[in-house]
Amino acid sequence: MAAELTAHQLIAQHRPTLDQALEAIRTRAYWSPHPEHPKAYGENGSLDAAAGKAAFDALLGSRLDLGQPGTDDWVGGETSPYGIELGVTYPHADVDTLLPAMRAGQRAWRDAGAEMRAVVCLEILKRISDRTHEFAHAVMHTSGQAFMMAFQAGGPHAQDRGLEAVTYAYVEQVRTPDNAEWTKPQGKRDPLALTKRFTPVPRGVALVIGCNTFPTWNGYPGLFASLATGNAVLVKPHPRAVLPLALTVQVAREVLAEAGFDPNLVALAAERAGEGIAKTLATRPEIRIIDYTGSTGFGDWLEANARQAQVYTEKAGVNTVLVDSTDNYKGMLSNLAFSLSLYSGQMCTTPQNLLIPRDGIRTEEGPRSYDEVVADLAKSVGGLLGDDARANGLLGAIVNPDVKARLEAAAGLGEVALASREIANPEFPDAVVRTPVIVKLDGTKPDDQAAFMNECFGPVSFAVAVDSTADAVALLRRTISSKGAMTVGAYTTSEEVEEAVQEACLEECAQLSLNLTGGVYVNQTAAFSDFHGSGGNPAANAALCDGAFVANRFRVVEVRREA
Repeated sequence: MAAELTAHQLIAQHRPTLDQALEAIRTRAYWSPHPEHPKAYGENGSLDAAAGKAAFDALLGSRLDLGQPGTDDWVGGETSPYGIELGVTYPHADVDTLLPAMRAGQRAWRDAGAEMRAVVCLEILKRISDRTHEFAHAVMHTSGQAFMMAFQAGGPHAQDRGLEAVTYAYVEQVRTPDNAEWTKPQGKRDPLALTKRFTPVPRGVALVIGCNTFPTWNGYPGLFASLATGNAVLVKPHPRAVLPLALTVQVAREVLAEAGFDPNLVALAAERAGEGIAKTLATRPEIRIIDYTGSTGFGDWLEANARQAQVYTEKAGVNTVLVDSTDNYKGMLSNLAFSLSLYSGQMCTTPQNLLIPRDGIRTEEGPRSYDEVVADLAKSVGGLLGDDARANGLLGAIVNPDVKARLEAAAGLGEVALASREIANPEFPDAVVRTPVIVKLDGTKPDDQAAFMNECFGPVSFAVAVDSTADAVALLRRTISSKGAMTVGAYTTSEEVEEAVQEACLEECAQLSLNLTGGVYVNQTAAFSDFHGSGGNPAANAALCDGAFVANRFRVVEVRREA
């Protein structure tokens, strides 16, 4: 079939966006081509709110036929955390048929060059962006995020992360010129002269293992980094969150075909209930790159056993906030309350441990004891979530029964400073909605240490009493080193304490936010400016997104001949 999208059309349309993205990662300034506000959609082919909802509703109970080779069954079974059955079925692949078909298109994709691959990826992202309202409902009803968060994090923020990965991939591939003329003087003899050609060559088939909570936000960086560097990409979604990534694969296949490439460069690997195909796929010789977000246990297994592949993991960490002093006590409490509540704490960046000196902290309102700080934080969270409608908009729904079980068990670990309460959602009566619990623990007691030194994923936070700020810094350092952290926060008015916390984070390689009291929160990162994770502590072996995240997805092969 003749290409409907020519190279000239794609470059003319998307090269300006790529150039802006290149400038954004250079300056680290704010920039995004994807609107955050729902009302920005509805023109130039994009779906408005009503059309997006109608498109999502039309998917319910349907068969999503992607036209993939090797389909041997149809599988599904997703239930929304809000209580509705999605009823969508997806192709189940015979990988012995699918994987060879995916590899067949790699030569043409490789030969297309870095710029062409980049603009094809940008066309995929543009079409996903046009369907942001539809994708938002898909993310909401697989992750349990409230709609506005699903819209923003699952839509424009995820698309930004995908574009960021394409941009870094382009930078790394064009670092080496396509051609070079090499001449070496030989004194009185004729010089040695060679013509050299350098080609970025993909590693092979990449595997993206999706997560339940942020299927697009966490899935897009690896997917687009691998695709932009010439690799075919097999997407294995989390069985509870297939729909957003299946729609992504559908769009990618359409664009690739229209641009004259093999659509099988991107394919879906949905699984039967209990099948557990991730281990089987991860160790196949065709799989040369793996991107994974999820539990530490499986991440460690991938790193140890998928020896044939370059493995990028984002695992679990114990995120910590050190509270020493503040000159904006109410702002600190408000900021922390929001951070603990957003999406019911079901973010890899949500703070878990709040390290507070048992003798209290200094504030602009005077000293506050440990008990007063904890009580005031509990009151701030309670006030934030006191109105049920507001609470539903912030909390979303508990994503799965394991999170609910951890939340309920946490109340037995120590003195409860803030009890979790159940909230009804009038629109979705079967949704499980719970406010956060805050438990007081002692940083010197072994039993308490056993509780707070492991991740308790969900709306659970521990107010850990420590003997001094110096002890808090030492505990922070030990936590990052042994358990990892995606985020670290600190509140202090002391230059000395700030320096000590900063040095701990620099040495242990953790991203630090200092004295946040306004509308930016420790559990949020902005594409093109912030790094998500560092790749330097046990929580993740890669950062989203930097040169290291993309550069090893391809190798440069040289062909030289005498001039």
